Amino acid sequence: MKKLNSIFFAILLLATISCSSSSNEQTFDSSKIARVSAEEVEAVVEDFILVEDGGIIEIPAGFYELNTQLIIDNKSNVIIKGAGMDQTFLSFKGLQTGGEGVKIVGNNITIQDLTIEDAPGDGVKAQHTDGITFRKINVTWTNGDKSKNGTYAIYPVQCKNVMIDEVIASHSRDAGIYVGQSENIVVKNSLAFGNVAGIEIENSDNAEVFGNIARDNSGGILVFNLPGLPKADGARTRIYNNEIIANNHENFATAIGEGPNGNTVTMIPPGSGIVLLAAKEVEIFDNKILKNKTFGVAIASYQITGFPAEAPNWSPYTIDIYLHDNQYDRTEGFPDLTRELGQLVSIYNAHGKATTQDIIYDGIWDTAISENIESNPMRICISEPSMKDLYFSRFYLMDGDDNIESFKESAPFQNCKVEVLTNTSQLAGM
Repeated sequence: MKKLNSIFFAILLLATISCSSSSNEQTFDSSKIARVSAEEVEAVVEDFILVEDGGIIEIPAGFYELNTQLIIDNKSNVIIKGAGMDQTFLSFKGLQTGGEGVKIVGNNITIQDLTIEDAPGDGVKAQHTDGITFRKINVTWTNGDKSKNGTYAIYPVQCKNVMIDEVIASHSRDAGIYVGQSENIVVKNSLAFGNVAGIEIENSDNAEVFGNIARDNSGGILVFNLPGLPKADGARTRIYNNEIIANNHENFATAIGEGPNGNTVTMIPPGSGIVLLAAKEVEIFDNKILKNKTFGVAIASYQITGFPAEAPNWSPYTIDIYLHDNQYDRTEGFPDLTRELGQLVSIYNAHGKATTQDIIYDGIWDTAISENIESNPMRICISEPSMKDLYFSRFYLMDGDDNIESFKESAPFQNCKVEVLTNTSQLAGM
């Protein structure tokens, strides 16, 4: 899709937009925790270096000021265990080299019961790991300038058998809980707040996301497939029994072209509940999607970003989506206008006024499958209760800015369902 006409940016000067205050909530206050000695810090660093397969690294209560990364390198069956999220704090504010605070490569690794603060890059990263569990850990940044915070709080990438359970992730300038290019994933019972994206599943297969709270992020839960990555399209994600509430936070991500860390989440307008971008086989049900000021759920193909949409073994289209039995509650007020997707919702929605939409669909489809969208070629299935009371907008963007239209009729996308089959039984013991 081409850039929206710049004339509409003038609306920013005319509209009164209530800005969501940034979340200053600190789940745990590390300032009250006793600082440990340099010898105790060195002992923890040494434990990470010397741990053998099957070992346990126990980190006692205290505040650890680290100036080096903590690395697990090609070990198996290791447990990293603190005294509790409110007792053991690992601070990487003084880290001069390396990006991640904690970096893990191996098999069957567990990290639990601690807090990680102020890593210059990612809080804790696991890569090429088969069997990784993050349980009862808190990862955050205490900086005032959030654009300088780290990228991801919890970051498994190119992993298998990922368990994320009862974690807290906050204030990352990309995603708080991010799972990328991975397979067999459970994200449950966790809290993400004050991030650009609360929870993101990207280019990954076989994911279950349930029992979580995503609030006060720019976007609550994202399912993306991006081009040009080592693992191409991901598929089969189920999102259910989550609370996706008031994700109206300023988007403080670095824009693409404005620095080495720019990325796609910069396009997410504040007020986004769930965003699907080039997603495949996603079922969304039994969620509370409340008070997100721009939209509850967005179904979008990659072309809407305006970036090149071609890559080997990858499709830009969102396809095989099933929304059902979710609870929506629109805000009273004005959708976000700082991002083009928010402008699209505000200006071109099918309800004749700039107001929050419950469900939007960009209406971009693969014309090689069908010449018209009324046949539902992308198999977008919506079966929400009281659909007549919801604000649904489907856009026509195939001709770019010269011919943008919107339609409120959801009938072509009803009376159908998509079966999304996941199997995470192999994670039951993690």
